[in-house]
Amino acid sequence: MIKLPDGPKTPPWLQLLQWIADPLGYMETSFQRYGDFFTARWGNLYPKAVFISNPQAIQEIFTADPKLFDSGRGNGLGKVVVGEHSILLFDGSSHQRRRRLLTPPFHGERMQAYGDLICTLAKQVSSQWTIGKPFSVRKSMQEISLRVILQAVFGLNEGPRYEELRQLLAEMMDMTVSPLRASMLFFKFLQKDLGAWSPWGSFRRRQQQIDRLLYAEIQDRRRQNDLERSDILSLMISARDEQDQQMTDEELHDELITLLLAGHETTASSLCWALYWIHYQPQVRDKLLQELNSLGADPDPTDIVRLPYLTAVCQETLRIYPPLFLTWPRILKAPLKLGDYHFDTDTILLPCIYLTHQREDLYPEPKQFKPERFLKRQYSPFEFFVFGGSNRRCVGAALAMFEMKLVVATIVSNYQLALTDSQPVKPQRRGFFLAPAAGFKMMITGRRVRQEQPSQPVGSSI
Repeated sequence: MIKLPDGPKTPPWLQLLQWIADPLGYMETSFQRYGDFFTARWGNLYPKAVFISNPQAIQEIFTADPKLFDSGRGNGLGKVVVGEHSILLFDGSSHQRRRRLLTPPFHGERMQAYGDLICTLAKQVSSQWTIGKPFSVRKSMQEISLRVILQAVFGLNEGPRYEELRQLLAEMMDMTVSPLRASMLFFKFLQKDLGAWSPWGSFRRRQQQIDRLLYAEIQDRRRQNDLERSDILSLMISARDEQDQQMTDEELHDELITLLLAGHETTASSLCWALYWIHYQPQVRDKLLQELNSLGADPDPTDIVRLPYLTAVCQETLRIYPPLFLTWPRILKAPLKLGDYHFDTDTILLPCIYLTHQREDLYPEPKQFKPERFLKRQYSPFEFFVFGGSNRRCVGAALAMFEMKLVVATIVSNYQLALTDSQPVKPQRRGFFLAPAAGFKMMITGRRVRQEQPSQPVGSSI
């Protein structure tokens, strides 16, 4: 008889409420009590979901034949947000086809071309800060991330459509700002349109307005057929698969929404955490400034992103509070043995990013922010996997790290910042993601003039 790992004994409905309200507390308590494998039961949502934070088991999952998993069905929870044609909902040849169409715009010279744009947008937003006046870190990082999405990914610049989308997207993202508001993503009975005043009704109306704007942009872009454009939407429109087929308007729309969800909210949260840790620990800020100054007065973005300590700071930021605390669920299509356990068909496997990144044996003093750990050791993709793994790894991972490094470097190089409160900032759920608690503020205490210094490495490259 197949026996699932032990797990919390509280009723499924209560477990789901705990998961929504306090995901880190739920995971840490369960890990301390049950270890590397534990079974969560969340009623109809996830009848038997196994959290896994054992690197060897995660390696076996990531290196297994993807045909063993029904990952698209596992992502069904997100369909109400990303639509039916998102890459997240496909498996097999359909998933492979979509990845081949989406991958090229996020790599190589295509991505490098966005470097100057990202730095410019970070400067535009930060130039609105006033010395001595506190500002909301989240709002500023959301604004930078959203502008990058709209200009680099959607290919939209200033204009009525740009401004309308910018406003609607920001409003839609803020509708799941707290665990209470995020509940409507998990409970079907809350997904009732009771009019514009109701939470789901308001959410759906914003979705419909965004849909109208995106479809209009896609149709305009097809008519223009401008082969000189380098934004990701244009590259997606021109991409063709092995059968010389292009993506449909519906497919393009849903992939844009997926990129927005995966790229805007997660990057904004990661940037908030990076600025928090850099200024919460002055020694980190000082080392980072020393490294940034070694590049001189007007560094090239490609030189910035190669800096080892900046890279380590971003990696440690993503380790300690990963914006997505689980990989996408994998539903078994056939039995599988992992460690001492035999899992049956339809078991949901959840490689746990957060718990793996908190392992004492991998990351001594895991609650401490220590970028140096990434300079001393190169972690395997089964020990550090903030972007997931195997064929479900985030398509935009390279662009996300690229953007994070450039925004952090631009802000730290140009501004002296300080936290307005000495109390530690706590993480909380924000939709499907993990983010700093609302109300986190900083302020400018002065502006920096970049000074060229002799190159003095602060660590070795990994």
